[in-house]
Amino acid sequence: REDAVASVLLCSTVPPTPARMAAAAAESGTGPEKLLGPALLGFFVYNPRLGPREGEEEKKILFYYPNEAEKNEKIRNVGLCEAIVQFTRTFSPTKPAKSLHTQKNRQFFNEPEENFWMVMVVRNPMIEKHKDGKTVVEYQEEELLDKVYSSVLQQCYNMYKLFNGTFRKAMEDGGVRVLKERLEKFFHRYLQTLHLQSCDLLDVFCGISFFPLDKMTYLKIQSFINKMEESLSLVKYTAFLYNDQLIWSGLEQEDMRILYKYLTTSLFPRYMEPELAGRDSPIHIEISGNLQHYGRFLTGPLNLNDPEAKCRFPKIFVNTDAAYEELHLIVYKAMSAAVCFMIDASVQPTLDFCRQLDALVGPQLTVLASDICEQYNLKKRVSGSEKEPQFKFIYFNHMNLAEKSTIHLRRTSSFSLTSVHPDLMKILGDI
Repeated sequence: REDAVASVLLCSTVPPTPARMAAAAAESGTGPEKLLGPALLGFFVYNPRLGPREGEEEKKILFYYPNEAEKNEKIRNVGLCEAIVQFTRTFSPTKPAKSLHTQKNRQFFNEPEENFWMVMVVRNPMIEKHKDGKTVVEYQEEELLDKVYSSVLQQCYNMYKLFNGTFRKAMEDGGVRVLKERLEKFFHRYLQTLHLQSCDLLDVFCGISFFPLDKMTYLKIQSFINKMEESLSLVKYTAFLYNDQLIWSGLEQEDMRILYKYLTTSLFPRYMEPELAGRDSPIHIEISGNLQHYGRFLTGPLNLNDPEAKCRFPKIFVNTDAAYEELHLIVYKAMSAAVCFMIDASVQPTLDFCRQLDALVGPQLTVLASDICEQYNLKKRVSGSEKEPQFKFIYFNHMNLAEKSTIHLRRTSSFSLTSVHPDLMKILGDI
C-alpha cells in the first residue's frame, strides 16, 4: 500500500534459467536472437501558454532532443502531446495523461510546475530474429513499467531543479531566453547519462541507503560534524556519507534524496578509488607533526598549493518551496568517508578558506574513516554478512526514505546486476 510506512517485497531465491530462451529458439527453427533494450528517442519541455495562437507553435518549445529534428517535426510532436493531455483532461481534469502506449515506443508525460510539461519518448525493447534469411523485429510492448519510467522523468526534473532552481525562477530571472539556455546547458549533458536499460524498481522508490553504525561511532561522527560547523562558520548544512551510504544529513529529506542521487550516481563514480571497507585490517593514521592525511576536494580546487587555483564549487538549490536557498556544494573525501559542506551562495569561498577546511577536516576525517572501517569490518566478520542471504527482498521506508535490497548485487548509473530473473523484477514492479 502507498500509505504504508514501509514496503517490503519478498521473492524466491530460485536461480534464473537463461537456457530456456536458447532452447525455445532452437525449437522454433529461428537463428540466434538479439535483444535490444529500451532507448531514448525523444525528450522535450514545453509550455502551451507561450504560443497560444496559430503560427506561434514553435514558441511553446523550450527544449527539444534530438535538436537535429526538423522544425515541423518538433512542432508536430509537441502539438500531439498537447492534444493528448487536453483530451484526457476531459475525463480526468486533475490527473491528465501520464503515458501513451504504442507498438514501437512509449511516451511519458509530467507537469512538474503549472503549465510546464516534460515529455520523454522511450523505444520499447525489441528482439531481432533471423528467419528465412530475413531480419524480423518484434517489439516487446508490455516490458516497460510505467511506474519506473515516470519516476525517471520526475528525476530528470529533480536533478535540473537541484542545479538550476525551478522553471518559474528562470522565467523571473530573465524570461524565456534564460530558461532555454539553462535547459539546453543542463539536459544536453544529463540526457547522455540516462541508461534506461538499467532502470528498475529502485528508481520508483528513489530512496537512500543508510550505513549501519554502532552508537559510539555515530556519536563520534555527530561530534565531528558539530566541531566542523562551529569552526567553519560559513557552513550552513552538512551531510556525512561512508561507502556511498548516508550516515547523517542536516538537509530536508526531499533535498537530501536528490543530492544523494547525484552524489552516488554521478560525482562519486568519477572519483572511484580503492575502498578501505574491503580490506581485512584498517589503516590507523598517526596524527602528529605535519598532520598528514588522505583528504581531498571532489568539488573545488584541485591543488591547494597552486596560488592560481580556482575555488569554483557547483551551486545547488534547496527548499525551493519555501525559503529558496542557493548554496555552494563543497564535497570533501578521505578514503571511504565523504562530507558535504553547503554554504550560502552569496559568499564566495576563497583559497584560504579551502586551505583552512583541508587542514581542519582532513586529519580528523581520515582517522574517523579508519575507525568506521575497523568497526564495519569487525561487524562483517562476526555476522558473516558475505554469505548468500536466505531471503531476497527490497525494503523501502516511506518515513525516512531508507531503502535496502538484497536483490541488487551491484548497481551504478549505467549498470544494474540483480540476482533474480528480469521477469520476476517486472512482476514485483506490477504489484
